[in-house]
Amino acid sequence: MFSCSSRSQTIHPHLKFDFGANELIYCMDTAHPLSGQVTAITGAGRGIGAAIARKLAQLGATAVLLGRTQSTLDSTAQAIFDKGGKAEVIACDVTILHQLEHAAARIDSTFGRLDILVNNAGIGGFNHPLHELPPDEWDRILNTNLRGVYYAIRTFAPIMIRARSGHVINISSLAGKNALPNGAAYAASKWGLNGLTYSVAEELRGHNIRVSVVCPGSVDTELSPHAGKDPKKMLQPDDVAHTVAMLATQAPQSFVSEILIRPTQKP
Repeated sequence: MFSCSSRSQTIHPHLKFDFGANELIYCMDTAHPLSGQVTAITGAGRGIGAAIARKLAQLGATAVLLGRTQSTLDSTAQAIFDKGGKAEVIACDVTILHQLEHAAARIDSTFGRLDILVNNAGIGGFNHPLHELPPDEWDRILNTNLRGVYYAIRTFAPIMIRARSGHVINISSLAGKNALPNGAAYAASKWGLNGLTYSVAEELRGHNIRVSVVCPGSVDTELSPHAGKDPKKMLQPDDVAHTVAMLATQAPQSFVSEILIRPTQKP
C-alpha cells in the first residue's frame, strides 16, 4: 500500500517517486516502511532472533542473519525468501571479536550502510545457586549475553556514526529487573545489559543514533525451563518481534528507550 502526496523532498530509499509538472510526487510504501534499510540480527537462527529477522524483512529491510550455526541461519533465510524478503547469512560467534569485525566489513562493503542492529544472541543458565556455579559457566553466560553486545556495538556502531543515523535494539529480559534464584549469572548479564543500554544511548544520541532495550518475560523458546507454565499463555517469539518492529518504525524525532513485555495472563 502506498500513501501519496506532493511536495519537494529529499529522496529516501523507501520512497517511490514520480515527477509531475514542476513538482515531485512521492508515494511512501506504508506496507514496507523499512524498504532500503539494512538490519543485522544476532542469534538469528532460531527463536526470538529468527522471529525478529522475519518481521523486519517483512517490513522491507534486508535482514543480515548472524549466528553460530549455518544450518539454522539458512533455515531463517529460506523462510524470509519464501515470503519474498531479502536476507544475507553470515555465520559468526558474538564472543569472538574478529568474527564480528569480519561481518561488519562484509556488511559495509556489500551495502554501505547499517540502519538497525538487534543484539539478540543470548544463552540461559538456571540450574545452580551462585555458590555452586562453575566458573566456566559464569564466563560462558556473561561472555555471550554481555560481552557479545559490547563487541557488536564496538564493531557496528562506527557504520552508523558515519551515516549519523541508526538504531541499536538490545534484547534483555525481565530477569534484568527482578531477582532470579538459581539464575544469578543470567540475571547479572541482563542487569548489566540494561545499564549498558542506558549509558550507550547517551553516548550515541549526539550521533543521531537511538539505543533501546526490550525486556520480555518468559518466552516460549528453548532458552529456559518452563516447568509448570502453560506455553499457550506465555509470550511467543513473534510478540518480541512485534515490539522490535514498533521500535524500528517509530517517528524519527523521538525514541522509546525501554519496553517491558509481559503476557496478558500469568502462565
